[in-house]
Amino acid sequence: MWRNIASNALTFLVILVFLAGGALIWAQNEYTAQGPLEQPICVQVERGSNFRRVSQTLEGDGAVSSGVLLRVGADYAGKSPELKAGSYLVPEGASMAEIVDIVTRGGASTCGTEVVYRVGITGATVQVRELDPATGRFEELVKFDPAEEGAPEAYAKVKAEADTRYRVALAEGVTSWQVVQELGQIDVLEGEVAEVPEEGMLAPDSYEISPGDSRADLVAQMISRQERILAEAWSNRQDGLPLESPKEALILASIIEKETGTPEERFLVASVFTNRLEQGIRLQTDPTVIYGITKGEGVLGRGIRQSELRRETPWNTYVIDGLPPTPIANPGRASIEAALDPADTDYIFFVAKTLEPSDGHNFAETLDEHNRNVAAYRALEQQREN
Repeated sequence: MWRNIASNALTFLVILVFLAGGALIWAQNEYTAQGPLEQPICVQVERGSNFRRVSQTLEGDGAVSSGVLLRVGADYAGKSPELKAGSYLVPEGASMAEIVDIVTRGGASTCGTEVVYRVGITGATVQVRELDPATGRFEELVKFDPAEEGAPEAYAKVKAEADTRYRVALAEGVTSWQVVQELGQIDVLEGEVAEVPEEGMLAPDSYEISPGDSRADLVAQMISRQERILAEAWSNRQDGLPLESPKEALILASIIEKETGTPEERFLVASVFTNRLEQGIRLQTDPTVIYGITKGEGVLGRGIRQSELRRETPWNTYVIDGLPPTPIANPGRASIEAALDPADTDYIFFVAKTLEPSDGHNFAETLDEHNRNVAAYRALEQQREN
């Protein structure tokens, strides 16, 4: 009798072990399998929240089949204590394991509302936008010029939200003076920049910031990024270029940046200036004349006068030989790379094709060809005046 009882108990225990093992395998498979979400969603994790609340939200949104299993999986993986506040984009079909990784990895939020402070050539704007999870694109909520109008209510509203993201975006070709001036107007930053950084040494790029960040620290980050870009491009430069130092490369890159708004032309424009430097021909480029007038402090806002073309300044390349003493703006990575890896051409002239800068330039190897291109451009100007 006892032998039968023991045998039955052993059989029952074996069954329990197999059932438990099967349940564990099922749970593991379910945790890592593709989830039921049919389109991306934004999930907001409030400060002080926990996995119970988050799992309930996710289950209610149809992102997971079981909130309990999500919590158990997060506990088993040791990630429950790592939950981070923020707004996160959960893609369609994301598994529970992927969702847990998204809300615990930290870093900037990947979804929701962001404020972008854009520092451009002619001024600055503040843009408030929100990510549409379905399309993966940002939709603009409001945009304003802080120099000309007060901040709208929508801006104040998103600033009060804990999960709002902030970025500063520098356009290629801005001057260091412009950057310092505009950073001073960003009300979520603190402190002052002691002095205007060297021209050319701020990398045009997008920078994540947080309320309370230091302006000086942000500028230091911009300088560090530009130093890395310049060092990398210099180490990969063409042999035999008429440039003696990374600083000269940066000066040439800044001129290239100001001469063309057409990305695919940068290497052609670089070839023109490289050929001129090699042949001892003055660069004769208008942006250097403008910098000699403004010193980078604002926009000229008018055409260049003939007297200014003849006026001697350290930057006027109609008057001086070779490169000016400093950059005339902050060039982006593409212009730096173009300066150090120009196209192989015999061009020594270029002029705009049309009155629209985005239409690019006509390039020429001879003065006769260039004069014909100039005549065509002047005819377009004449048509516009008539």
